[in-house]
Amino acid sequence: MLPPASIDDALLTLFLMTGAILFCLGLIGFLARRNLIVMFLCTEMMFQGVIVTLVAFSRYHLHHTGQSFVIFVLTIAAAEAALALGLVVLLFRRRRTLDADAWSTLNG
Repeated sequence: MLPPASIDDALLTLFLMTGAILFCLGLIGFLARRNLIVMFLCTEMMFQGVIVTLVAFSRYHLHHTGQSFVIFVLTIAAAEAALALGLVVLLFRRRRTLDADAWSTLNG
């Protein structure tokens, strides 16, 4: 059986650029948009950019630590998704809007 092959430098660069583009698009979307659901989706996009980077480095160095860490990041992302969607539903029921500016002051 052949040992697993490492990816070359050019392919690593493409994966890292893809991860950076995903992260930057998520960050720009998070900072530019004021809708809570869009902000939540941009956060998830930033998580995916980090995951692509972790898997690329893990494959480049032929070490499974990065791929194992991705499982934990996905678990945290799933927990964050459940909490964020629950919070969005609660906030929408209170003020009937998903605009983040309406929630900038959380006075009773």
